[in-house]
Amino acid sequence: MKPMVNQILAHISNTPHELIQYSQDKGILVEAYSPVAHGELMKNQEVLKIAEKYGVSVPQLGIRYVLQLNLLPLPKTANPAHMKNNAAVDFVISDEDMDFLKNMEQIEDYGEASLRMPHSSAVS
Repeated sequence: MKPMVNQILAHISNTPHELIQYSQDKGILVEAYSPVAHGELMKNQEVLKIAEKYGVSVPQLGIRYVLQLNLLPLPKTANPAHMKNNAAVDFVISDEDMDFLKNMEQIEDYGEASLRMPHSSAVS
């Protein structure tokens, strides 16, 4: 029996295309955890510029990016205002901007979150 869901770290600047394609080809739903890169995307000026272009927040851009890859985003927040904001993603990122976001340099350091991530190369 094949798995129904594959939960992976996927966000702007970390999009494992081959793993996503393999999972989707097998009919496995891909859940993208941390679509805002543990908050690191908020520090990226290029991402901020694109979010401003669409009149949205960086978390909204990150969630929409994941949705347009046909992934299920799993944003993490306990703040009701953030939850509501995260759900307001009724805009479309252009193909040109999607291509740019897909090919951004990968984030290597997630700050505090790196210490908790099992796949991280961070040393504590």
